[in-house]
Amino acid sequence: MTQTAVQAAAYLHHLALESSTPSHLAEFYSDAMDMGLAKISDAEWRCEGPGRRMIIVAGEDKKLSFAGMACRNADGLAALRARAGSEGLEILQSPSPYFGDDAFAVRDPNGHLICFGLAKPDTTARKGIQGPTQHLTFASNDVSAFVDFYCGKLGFSLVDRVLHDDGDLATAFTTSNHEHHTIACFKSDRNGIDHHSYEAGDWNYIRDWCDHFADRDIQLMWGPGRHGPGNNLFIFIEDPDGNWIEVSAELEVIYDRQVVDWPQHPRTLNKWGRAILRS
Repeated sequence: MTQTAVQAAAYLHHLALESSTPSHLAEFYSDAMDMGLAKISDAEWRCEGPGRRMIIVAGEDKKLSFAGMACRNADGLAALRARAGSEGLEILQSPSPYFGDDAFAVRDPNGHLICFGLAKPDTTARKGIQGPTQHLTFASNDVSAFVDFYCGKLGFSLVDRVLHDDGDLATAFTTSNHEHHTIACFKSDRNGIDHHSYEAGDWNYIRDWCDHFADRDIQLMWGPGRHGPGNNLFIFIEDPDGNWIEVSAELEVIYDRQVVDWPQHPRTLNKWGRAILRS
């Protein structure tokens, strides 16, 4: 099956989160994640840093408003749009302010709005700690439906699976470029966001982020550790609404390999120590 999203080299460009207190959440992201802050209206705020962008809108806590996946060029975007249409997906208007007029959106099986487009030129000159937006991970009670949608209908590539002893799918990691995963999914008793992640590059930047958080009295909720799938180093913090934020380093680069099956076990999730198992 054609891996259309991979051929388009789509990558996670930005996220939009809902919040019952958007100004408070936006101020947290601006400070904690070292981003500039702009008030668009009482109901919308934008945070921008080097390679990372977050939109906060009024709404329900811990709910994704939309995710923005940027394609490398117009041909890739057109192919992805054609693929979505040929699979019978409803093509929706993109609400993203960071994409051009040719952007489009689709809804996944759990109702999440995923936008694809070409990123507008970045005009910000803000400097800060290395950490571009990297990946988004969902929680879902049907991981198989997640795989069918992202891989079967959009052409993401399935990279790794985590399986329960009975063979039930616990976690799926999919990619739309050379990184181990751009969108993943954990089996859960709820549907929503599990976490979103920023790429720190290497271990020294993980250290810098930890010092940055410590200066603000933000305690790590998990890590440092190393995941099995992806082999990446990680730390986690939590925002005021309860969203989990990961800072990751040294994520595996994928070129051409078979899908790897992992057991649902604490050492799969964290080779070094404590694991937070979702199912």
